Amino acid sequence: GNVSLYNKGLAKLYQILHYCEISSMYLIEPTKEYDKSWKEAMKEFGLEGTDGFWNYPEKPTSLDSYIQCTKSQASGRNLPDGFVPATTYWLIVKDKFVGHVNIRHALNEKLKRVGGHIGYAIRPPRRTKGYGIKILELALQKAKELGLERVLLTCDESNTASRKIIEENGGKFESSVLGKNGPALRYWIEL
Repeated sequence: GNVSLYNKGLAKLYQILHYCEISSMYLIEPTKEYDKSWKEAMKEFGLEGTDGFWNYPEKPTSLDSYIQCTKSQASGRNLPDGFVPATTYWLIVKDKFVGHVNIRHALNEKLKRVGGHIGYAIRPPRRTKGYGIKILELALQKAKELGLERVLLTCDESNTASRKIIEENGGKFESSVLGKNGPALRYWIEL
């Protein structure tokens, strides 16, 4: 009776609060303002045994060097071999860094096969809460602002969460190819 109604009420309240949080998210270019939560996220990715989102040959030694590197990458300067110009954004929720997205301005042959235009990562403790869907939704808007009309996204076949995120944002499956971690799924999204 009353306990069931109470639990339903709490569940509804949680949904409303989560919706308000999701709707107040935004993307920004990397900034020192979120230094503390960015460093926390780097530790979380390290504990999970991944770099989270850092795929440059050398890791930055500080947030300043990271910001400089992302600015250079956005302008196409000092790119390592095989890299293309790309703009980096951070997903901010309640004044905290929650995730990262990288939007590649063009694709080389390798990225046309696996990698695509957009890569993203959500902090491990923040996963499965809708942030992945939102970061890609916002990234698609930014990609359109960059002049892209259609974007390729790929994910490992075993990455069910990423596949759902891509499909939730309108991804149309094109093909499966062999990636570095096994089969990779390729999706296109029209902007």
